[in-house]
Amino acid sequence: DNWAFLYAQRLALKQELPLHVCFCLVPKFLDATIRHYGFMLKGLQEVAKECAELNIPFHLLLGYAKDVLPAFVVEHDVGGLVTDFCPLRLPRQWVEDVRERLPEDVPFAQVDAHNIVPCWVASPKQEYSARTIRGKIHAQLPEFLTEFPPVICHPYPPSCPTEPIAWEACYSSLQVDCTVKEVEWATPGTAAGLAVLQSFIAERLKSFGSHRNDPNKAALSNLSPWFHFGQVSTQRAILEVQKHRGKYKESVDAFVEEAVVRRELAENFCYYNENYDSVQGAYDWAQTTLKLHAKDKRPFLYKLQELEQGTTHDPLWNAAQLQMVREGKMHGFLRMYWAKKILEWTRSPEEALQFAIYLNDRYELDGRDPNGYVGCLWSICGPGWA
Repeated sequence: DNWAFLYAQRLALKQELPLHVCFCLVPKFLDATIRHYGFMLKGLQEVAKECAELNIPFHLLLGYAKDVLPAFVVEHDVGGLVTDFCPLRLPRQWVEDVRERLPEDVPFAQVDAHNIVPCWVASPKQEYSARTIRGKIHAQLPEFLTEFPPVICHPYPPSCPTEPIAWEACYSSLQVDCTVKEVEWATPGTAAGLAVLQSFIAERLKSFGSHRNDPNKAALSNLSPWFHFGQVSTQRAILEVQKHRGKYKESVDAFVEEAVVRRELAENFCYYNENYDSVQGAYDWAQTTLKLHAKDKRPFLYKLQELEQGTTHDPLWNAAQLQMVREGKMHGFLRMYWAKKILEWTRSPEEALQFAIYLNDRYELDGRDPNGYVGCLWSICGPGWA
């Protein structure tokens, strides 16, 4: 379920060439910990196994793409390169760095495989709110929300056998914090993610429309970790959920709104606004009101460590924070409450945003994601999700 993969295979079939899949494992990425790397690497082990069954060699290259990928391209006499898309500045820089170092005669294509409507197609500019992007996305869903063609067993084998991957060496190459432990409730990989999708449809979809904002009810899909790591395609989830529109119209419409419109709005914001993780990224009126109230008296001021340990005066906030620390997930409805309170309890909006992003990226399984940055920025700097 990956349009970049499908496109790459189509090119390889047309040219009658082998197809290689490479993943460049960086030693550290923002505030990611072993919780995130463990989830990602276990998912990649499943990918490697699937690729082997399809006669497609999978390579795990240790290091930054700019340092390891151009050399791989030359060594294997690669005829073309296809990559996925992420709107965040660091992955965009990785793509740019590779582009600069590739041999001139190797074409390089980028496919937005994780949005249903590709980000640059959905809108050519930063959208103001869900209200302004909703119509644009819905107008283009008939073209893009289609079934996936199958990946086939690749008929052109590589000239030399693939070296087995030393997974233990991958772990030892990491330079990440190992004190934030992996979680038990979420099993990494596509098979486990699709099982969560099926359990959502069978057990929780019927109440998603009416109870998704109630933390005491089990109504959420819980799919965000698998979406974030690309282990389950959002498009696959929408295709499956839509089959039940006749029975649960309100819930299906609400799920499409959350997983397509709101999610792609966050991608749009990060793609077109380079300040997506700072107060400068907020609208002028929001920055003005925040400045006006910068000197307001705060009844409570907390240090980062107090917030991290969930030792504030507010039991609901503490419960949400500690759930995130222990389980890598917080109920979606509480995420806005959680971020807004950090604004009330810190010295400045800048500090509030810095703390919120740090905690989100360190503990949430789906941290370092456009949804997380936009959720933090818009909760603290006020445009809302209207």
